[in-house]
Parts: sequence; C-alpha cells; structure tokens
Amino acid sequence: MNYDVIIIGGGPAGLMASIASAEHGARVLLVDKGDKLGRKLAISGGGRCNVTNRMDIDELIAHIPGNGRFMHSPFSVFNNENIIQFFEGLGIKLKEEDRGRMFPVNDKATTVVSTLLNRVRKLGVHIRTNTAVKTIKYTEEAVSEVILQNGEFIKTFAVIVATGGKSVPHTGSTGDGYPWAEKAGHTITELYPTEVPITSNERFIKNKSLQGLSLRDIELTVFNPKGKKIKTHDGDMIFTHFGLSGPAALRCSQYVVKALKKFKTNTLKMEVDLFPQYSEEDIFQQLLARAKAEPKKSLKNNLKGFAPERFLLFVYEKLAIDTQAISQTVSHEVWRSLAQICKHFEINVNGTLSIEKAFVTGGGVSIKEIEPKTMQSKKKKGLYFCGEVLDIHGYTGGYNITCAFSTGYTAGKAAAEQLVHN
Repeated sequence: MNYDVIIIGGGPAGLMASIASAEHGARVLLVDKGDKLGRKLAISGGGRCNVTNRMDIDELIAHIPGNGRFMHSPFSVFNNENIIQFFEGLGIKLKEEDRGRMFPVNDKATTVVSTLLNRVRKLGVHIRTNTAVKTIKYTEEAVSEVILQNGEFIKTFAVIVATGGKSVPHTGSTGDGYPWAEKAGHTITELYPTEVPITSNERFIKNKSLQGLSLRDIELTVFNPKGKKIKTHDGDMIFTHFGLSGPAALRCSQYVVKALKKFKTNTLKMEVDLFPQYSEEDIFQQLLARAKAEPKKSLKNNLKGFAPERFLLFVYEKLAIDTQAISQTVSHEVWRSLAQICKHFEINVNGTLSIEKAFVTGGGVSIKEIEPKTMQSKKKKGLYFCGEVLDIHGYTGGYNITCAFSTGYTAGKAAAEQLVHN
C-alpha cells in the first residue's frame, strides 16, 4: 500500500506528527524499530511525563539554549498552550508545578502515552513496530520511497524523520536519522551531550566524602580558564561518586562541554553558592550574630542548621577549623573564611558523562537547512525533520518535549497540507 506520509520514529515528535498529518487528511504510516511506541515519553519527568512548560513564549525560548530562536515559527503553529489544550481535549487533566512545569494530575506518563496511541489509532494511522528503516530514497528534487531493513520498498510523497538524537539509546534513539539527512545533502552539526551529569577528579569526589549530599536552592557557576563567569544556573544539585548531578548541574553541563573544547583545557573551575540571596558580608554578619547570641556554645553546635551538616563537617576539615572552639573566642578571620566558602565553594571539573548517558543531544541536522514554518528540508521536497534529530535543545523542565511536540505537529500538518496543494 502507498502512503501520503511516512513517519519514522514513534517518540513524542513522531506521535504528534502522525496525529497532525492524519487530522489534516493524509494516509499515514508510522514505523518504529522498537517493539513499543513512546518509550522515551514513558520514562520522561521521572515517569510522570512533564508534557510542556507554561511560560510565556519569550521565556520559553530563553530556556532553549540550543537554537531556541528557531522555535518562534513552529510555536506560531503549535505552542505550549496548544499542547495543554490538546491533552486536556483528550481527557488528560494537567497541573502546574514549580517553574511552569506541566504534569498529568495522576502523575503517570503511561496515561500520556496510551492516550496519544489511542488518538493515533482512532485517526487510522497504520503502525508498524519492530520495523527498522535502512534508508530513504530520493530523486533529484524530492523524496521517493522508504527502504526497510527487510528489503521492502514503500513509495510515499513525504517522509518525516523523528528518530531522536543519541541520548538514552535504550529507548531507540541511536542516531539513525543523521545518515539519511546527510544523504539528502544536509549538514549534521557536531553532536555533544547536554543535560548530563558533570565529572570531577577532585579528591573529595574520588573518596566520596560528599557523595549523596543534596544542596537545595543554590547557584552553580561555570568559569573560563581566566576566571570569567560563563554561565550560572540556580536550583538543586547533588554530589555523586563521579561528580555533580541534579537540575542545576545538568543545566550547566553543556557549558562545561563547550568551554573545555573552546579553551583546549582539561579542567575548569565551577563554584557553588549555597546562599545566592545573601552577600558574603551578610553571611559573615549572620555568623557573628550567632556567636554573639550564644557566646559560650562551641562553633560546631552554634552552626547546627546553618547549612547541611555533612557540608559543614567537610568545610571544617578543609579549613582546619577547631569545631570545639567556644564561639566567643573564634576570630573574625575564621568566620570570614566560612562565609567565603559558603559563597564560593570551588570544584574543578573535567568533563561530563557520555552522550549515551545524557538526557538530551546537542547538535544535529542544521536548522539553517530547514524551513521553520513547515519543518521541510531546503534540500529535498517532501523531507521533514522534527524533534531531537534537529540541532535544537532545551534545558530539562518540559522544554525539549515542547520542542518535540511543536516541531512534530508543524511537520505533520505541513506534510499533509502540501499533498492537498499538489
């Protein structure tokens, strides 16, 4: 059977593309090499599925550091508010959490996946799982057919590539789409891990002194080798057996990757600010106030609850502070050194975990070669790209999935409408 549109990849972008194409009247085939559709969706948001983010568009784009400006056009077709209306229209009630993140009320990603699949089936989309694509065949100007690994040829007018990047490969995103894009004449920008834990060879990381310690509402900063700030992110973080993880560290990770490469260096300095809302002087004065309020208490007992205990114990050892010293006898210099380290806790980092361990892939099909209003290739008619295969990436917090749904819907709609015009 011939199809108007063939969509390769059954993740968020591919599912949304097949729904949009079918809703706009196309005969659609959705193929995926895995045995299940929506595998990445099912594990997203810690299994709760952060379907989008309810920020205004400019703020949303500011949270997409990888070519976010490109998203103005797809968002004009299908944006975060449209995504919310779409899911609520299918009966999934959503709730808003911190920083605009939108989740299903029942906290189950499986509900999101099954609801999308029901919609896909209801629209008459043909689904073929366990079906790997070998390549896409092109004429001089356009797409002509899809060739499967089993040797089968399927003729079509449009192909939407929604194969994902190279992150979380067990969900099926193993970079399949890049060679098909190159074959059509597209540039693949350098791939690198983003939203990925950061590694360090610091002795306290190696000996696991702080492993498992979470720090809340901190600021984390990446510095260049000359000591200039590259990027600061706020949020939570956790020390691990290999380095740093948690939201603030994940958001800083791409800047670590890029700076190590740009400055041709093996290590970079990062700093944790435990109290972003206070200046170093404020913290010094708070410490003095504690000492004055309870002068007879030991330094250690006086500072209980001031910062996480494991962090303080580590700092006392690092600064060789006598924790049993009576508060009124402790010098200003000691209190100042404590204030300084709470504001500027230094960590030398040397990289990140691999792209396979990353949540998101940086790099991909160059957006300069994609029509932003339709997601169609500028190289071949009838060839479309959407989702993480493109050189677009956001921070974690619903931004990448928003890009996937938006570019998927835009590509699906445009592919179907192009058929009508032909």
